[in-house]
Amino acid sequence: MSDEREELIRRITGTQRDLARLFAQHQSPLFTSNLTMRQLKVVMLLSISGSASGQDLAHALGVGLGTVTGIVDRLVAHGLVSRHEDPQDRRVRRAELTPAGAALIEEINNAGMEHYQRIMDHLDTETLRALDHAVRAIRDVADKLSND
Repeated sequence: MSDEREELIRRITGTQRDLARLFAQHQSPLFTSNLTMRQLKVVMLLSISGSASGQDLAHALGVGLGTVTGIVDRLVAHGLVSRHEDPQDRRVRRAELTPAGAALIEEINNAGMEHYQRIMDHLDTETLRALDHAVRAIRDVADKLSND
């Protein structure tokens, strides 16, 4: 890789870290939710998958089923997750987000987008076109790499 490419990549990733720090200064539901990191991971996994068995969650988190049971119990107590029988196998219990859990994920996503939107509103059209082109190129490469 050329020196120029390495320097550009370093600057871009540094700028992304700087932006993340700026966004972290705003009160996000991520920081005010009182969830542990593992609880937050479960909520996010359920928001992506719709529902998951305890085994699925244990595998995704790299922990034992007993640990997942405790995490899900606490999320049920917070009103963020519910449990139900798997229609295909009544021995399996599946967890899924409650409306409150889905609202929390929506709040987290919207909080970041509101800050991002404020920044976008201050960019000129030419910069937005260039950013649109760059972000689409990044997404295309990410899609390709995830499919390989």
